[in-house]
Amino acid sequence: MKITVDYIKGLKGKKKIVAITAYDYTTATLIDELVDIILVGDSGGMVMLGYDNTIPVSMDEMLLFCKGVAKGRKRAMIVADMPFMSYHIDDTSTLKNAFKLVKYANVDAVKIEGGKEMSDRIKRLVDAGIPVMAHIGLKPQTATLWHGYKVHGLTKDSALKLLEDAKALEDAGAFSIVLEQVTYEVAKMISERLSIPTIGIGSGNACDGQIIVIHDMLGLYEKFKPRFVKRYAELASIIRDAIKLYAEDVINGKFPADEHTFHMSEEEYKSL
Repeated sequence: MKITVDYIKGLKGKKKIVAITAYDYTTATLIDELVDIILVGDSGGMVMLGYDNTIPVSMDEMLLFCKGVAKGRKRAMIVADMPFMSYHIDDTSTLKNAFKLVKYANVDAVKIEGGKEMSDRIKRLVDAGIPVMAHIGLKPQTATLWHGYKVHGLTKDSALKLLEDAKALEDAGAFSIVLEQVTYEVAKMISERLSIPTIGIGSGNACDGQIIVIHDMLGLYEKFKPRFVKRYAELASIIRDAIKLYAEDVINGKFPADEHTFHMSEEEYKSL
């Protein structure tokens, strides 16, 4: 069964939503049966392309990531980040870019960063038939331009603003909201007040689900480790060890061995 928007909304209060990022076909095939949502995040710009942040990520790059993931998905819902400035200018360009992701990259929904100020734009997309996941709290696309990667909801005023944003996004038709680096207390209040699911990243376990960048939780991305990340593996060291063994085998003539080699028949070889 392919997971739908209604299925995700129906999980609220019944089962925690499991979401994770992916940016390619092979990874998607590995995680598809294990998660509810695959987010093709613009974080791919950092972990796959080496950008310092998500600002440089283009629509063409997101389309490429999404196409690969969609080829490897059979069950999970695919949500695609709309990259920086792909939805900020006007409704027309926003619709065109979202349609590209749905029509040509086979995603099921798009994700937009922003609070009440984005509610009209989200409503426009929903009215056009495109499901939208909203995103408040830390907004990586603009955080480095303003205040850095800080925690949100530390004060009463900040908490009230988040609650106001969350309600406006729900009213606009978003089917879920990502809460990034929001204090546990405020994330819990938002989750209890909304009829749509909240999906946390660095916002505590009171959210209706969780999402994490796969390169972070597998220990593949070593540039930095967010405090909220739990390492479930340390694949970087495993990969380095494997490459080291391969290099030694090549240098010492141990690879390729005979079992990795193709041979002519003895008769053909003698004839040659």
